[in-house]
Amino acid sequence: MNNSESTWRDSGRPVSERVDALMAEMTVEEKVSQLGSAWIRPEERDQSVDGNVAPMEDTFSGGVSFDEEIQGGLGHITRAFGSAPRDPAEGRARLADLQRQVVSANRLGIPALAHEECLTGFTAMAATCYPASIAWGASFDPELVSEMAERIGRDMRKVGAHLGLSPVLDVVRDYRWGRVEETLGEDPHLVGELGTAYVMGLQSGGVHATLKHFAGYAASRAGRNHAPVPVGTRELEDVILPPFERAVREGDARSVMNSYADFDGEAPAASRRLLTEILRDRWGFTGTVVSDYWAVSFLETMHRIAESQDDAGVISIAAGMDVELPETNAFRNLALAVADGRLSADVLDTAVRRVLTQKAELGLLDAGWTPEGQWTGDDVELDSAENRAHARRMAEESIILLKNDGILPLHGSGRIAVVGPSASQPRTHLGCYSFTNHVYSRFYGEDEHGIDIPSILDSLRAAPALAAADIVYERGVDFTDVDESGIAAAVAAAQSAELAIVTVGDLAGLFGRGTSGEGCDVVDLGLPGRQADLVEAVLATGTPTVLVLVTGRPYSLGRFADRAAAIVQAFMPGEEGGPAVASVLSGIVNPSGKLPVQIPDHVGGQPGTYLTPALGWYSDGVSNLDPRPLFPFGYGNSYTSFEVGDLDISDGEIANDGVVTVSARVTNTGERDGAEVVQLYLDDRAAQVVRPRLWLAGFAKVRLAVGESRRVSFRLHADRTSFTAVDGTRIVEPGDFGVRVGTSSEDLPLAGSFRITGQVRHVPEGRVMDTPVTVTEAELV
Repeated sequence: MNNSESTWRDSGRPVSERVDALMAEMTVEEKVSQLGSAWIRPEERDQSVDGNVAPMEDTFSGGVSFDEEIQGGLGHITRAFGSAPRDPAEGRARLADLQRQVVSANRLGIPALAHEECLTGFTAMAATCYPASIAWGASFDPELVSEMAERIGRDMRKVGAHLGLSPVLDVVRDYRWGRVEETLGEDPHLVGELGTAYVMGLQSGGVHATLKHFAGYAASRAGRNHAPVPVGTRELEDVILPPFERAVREGDARSVMNSYADFDGEAPAASRRLLTEILRDRWGFTGTVVSDYWAVSFLETMHRIAESQDDAGVISIAAGMDVELPETNAFRNLALAVADGRLSADVLDTAVRRVLTQKAELGLLDAGWTPEGQWTGDDVELDSAENRAHARRMAEESIILLKNDGILPLHGSGRIAVVGPSASQPRTHLGCYSFTNHVYSRFYGEDEHGIDIPSILDSLRAAPALAAADIVYERGVDFTDVDESGIAAAVAAAQSAELAIVTVGDLAGLFGRGTSGEGCDVVDLGLPGRQADLVEAVLATGTPTVLVLVTGRPYSLGRFADRAAAIVQAFMPGEEGGPAVASVLSGIVNPSGKLPVQIPDHVGGQPGTYLTPALGWYSDGVSNLDPRPLFPFGYGNSYTSFEVGDLDISDGEIANDGVVTVSARVTNTGERDGAEVVQLYLDDRAAQVVRPRLWLAGFAKVRLAVGESRRVSFRLHADRTSFTAVDGTRIVEPGDFGVRVGTSSEDLPLAGSFRITGQVRHVPEGRVMDTPVTVTEAELV
């Protein structure tokens, strides 16, 4: 080992010193190799396997074999586990072998980073499938999300993975978008709070998080995947960017992935404004920017801002891109670009330094590194009992009771007709990026799961409270099939029963192979296929009906709500979703989930969200369309009752950089223990620009025994009222601000105000973005 190698291999030295020493030893070609990636397409795949696991997968190819790609080094190994079904032990051994090949193929012996998807759990065979992200949002519980993410990180690290392509921090702007299920909801504070908790949890588990999709992906025109994003400066700065900024500043996220969609004509993979000026210069991000799959190539083929693949690579790296995923195409000839002067050697070095820094942080440059040394023991169990217990708790905490006329919880010994496709198909519990839906079912059939996933039907039959009930089942219709011939049998079953449970919703898939998920966008918010007809037919029987929705997006329920005895919303609740739904219906679990997105009344005319100015809300006589939802953001009922009262605002006036404390008492006034989410909203009484009619400024999920009270106190900094002014700067503007506290965006019994005094304050970078919450000890009342 020469002096230089002894320096960069020395884990006791500063990372910057180690990276400088290593880069001094590298040729330009070796540096370029650190910015590329290799994806070994699954050999098991043949013509019988339907479709791709990534967009336009068949359109692109790295053009060289893995052996050729790793000559001189490699930046990333793409999805060694997440591309085909592989036993965890076999997958770990295979990844270790790939790493040995990478190390032996470059003279400096630098390993590759191994990245994997991990949005609903590690996307690998036999790994825990947690609820989809939209369900995390429904939990309103950052600690629960953080613990889940830490479990995911530990499982990924034990098999040698380093980088997780999660979380999705896109804020929902249009419910028709297929990837709503991958988001945390429609409010930037909720998304930022839970997303940052995920980042901190995953990274505490030993895996670097990747924020995506930066930025604006969810704001596409008409909710269409990969479509243009026509938004202005204020929507960008005040709605779209804040969750990313929080995850960078507070969560120290180590990686960011660009958005596909062009942003007001600017492709994010080529945007110096986004990738350098905002992300790095303003926010201080020091990690790596990795491309969404083939996004750099899309600069030529889709966005048409580059004349060739080579030009696309130069444009992207100059903007701030560090690594091309999932395989090397546009970055392949960067060394030639340096040689002929099209690319600055300093720009290349900057990207390489970031990649090597990340490798050093993860231990890949340490002396004595081996693939096996990355493993955290011999255990390759990826779906432990502890994981499943946490997945069950997350599912239970996320299920939302929208309506209940007293029929729930269920009990008794009569006949119950269970109807609908969601009851017998457990895949409906899982998101698009679960391994079961993403990979396994494509290889082994639509009814194969690769993991134990109890159905809702089986879970209802196993529920103790329903042990004496006669439960019959009729599927009625499928998720998308237009065949209605099964509806008659479903109607007959409902007519002969004392109670009907109708389960409808989504089956996630990719690029049109599902009703929800990437590329599965919709023209309106009616239930997929003929499921609405099934619901209508059962309701027409007059049998008391419980409507259960297992979905990835909100669907219009206006035509059913008045006639259903109860409505339960479960947003893709994961592998333990069946038992969780059954536990809520049978009363074992008292539901406490809240809506992270609104439930629309009608199928069209409501693509927007609660975060809207007055002109976006109901205005009598202005339009014949009423945009108000059937159930508002933050709403969720319970089997007990709560009262929110005793509002206290610490100060009537605060300085333009001051703090006010808003507190209220929440009491369980019902007959069983439960949890309520206390929510703080603000409104700006007058401002120089149009502002939302109200916005979420803080929340706390409070667990209360019968008769118990707690005081919830929100510490609100003046920065939480800031906004993007007419001139494009961020300001705190003096004036009156409304304070409202309650249990949803439209259930706000407590109202007050405070005033900000002084002059307009221009807010510097690093503003206060969180609202710390404290909950006092319980008091008996």
